[in-house]
Amino acid sequence: MQLFKCDRCEQVLYFENTECLRCGARLGFVPEQVTLGALMPDGAAWRLQAAPTGLRYRFCANATHSACNWLLPVDDAENYCRACRHNRTIPDLSDDDRLQAWRRIEVAKRRLFYSLLRLRLPTPTVGSGDPEPLSFDFLADPPDGPRVMTGHDNGHITIALSEADDARREAARVSMGELYRTLLGHFRHEIGHYYWDRLVRDAGQAELARCRALFGDDRQDYGQALQRYYANGAPANWQDSHVSCYATMHPWEDWAETWAHYLHIVDTLEMAAAFGIRIAPDIAESATMETEITFDPHHVADLQRLIDAWLPLTYAVNSLNRAMGQPDLYPFAIAPPVLEKMAYIHGLIRRAGGRAGVAQP
Repeated sequence: MQLFKCDRCEQVLYFENTECLRCGARLGFVPEQVTLGALMPDGAAWRLQAAPTGLRYRFCANATHSACNWLLPVDDAENYCRACRHNRTIPDLSDDDRLQAWRRIEVAKRRLFYSLLRLRLPTPTVGSGDPEPLSFDFLADPPDGPRVMTGHDNGHITIALSEADDARREAARVSMGELYRTLLGHFRHEIGHYYWDRLVRDAGQAELARCRALFGDDRQDYGQALQRYYANGAPANWQDSHVSCYATMHPWEDWAETWAHYLHIVDTLEMAAAFGIRIAPDIAESATMETEITFDPHHVADLQRLIDAWLPLTYAVNSLNRAMGQPDLYPFAIAPPVLEKMAYIHGLIRRAGGRAGVAQP
């Protein structure tokens, strides 16, 4: 994620801001430009403060629920923005608790779509003619019957509304022995399954063979693997070859977990670069503990450059968290086999997004 500032008064903004807290300017995100800009009214439409003679925009229909700050061209045939048009099912918004939970889900989803835009990954919608469009259900547990399970099925991602409840999500994390569990993490994991289908399964046998050589044979029975994992847990030495415990469950989950961590790294490094972060501890003489993050991670060809910056950054922020009595921000290690898997994903994403691999902010 990059930093944004108000075009009217230069106040630094958060990605989710709808109004500048200094000058009161209305704000909107333009996905085609990957920018959050101050707006000026033009009748029933809006123009960017930085381009007053430019295109006219209107807000996504979900802005009426205070659930989206993205814009689309005023003459666009769609009512919803590039992110919200993928929603198939949302909860009953007459229930305030469900409305608040859905808003939190939408915040995480827009951060996911920011990454997909920057990486230029395909996000086909229902009705686009694509045989496997990307769509979402955000579902509440029924009063009677089994609870909603977060997951992916042939391009369709379901996120349980209960995951937006911090207390319930943390209780689930602890009970399942997980090191990390967030709404954004769920989105990044499930979208990984979607892109396995598109970038590996649909790319032919040669690509499948390359992927299986790293992640294992995805043809093994998923149901049996799931039962085995929940009965026995991860192997004691899981960190030697996997990025998380859950990644040991099945090759598909290894892929999705590794994909999610790749997105964690790229997005966080972009934010670190926006802040001009430099790590140079006086106590350490090793160059591996030093980094100056001045590059856009979306442009980096060699994954090792990202990892060389990521390791000292995470050591620093983990230490800061501990100083506040908080758990580590990134409680994971990246072993050489995990690095090799990430490098494979890095290459696939760059090829899928074109040579440059990014949308320019």
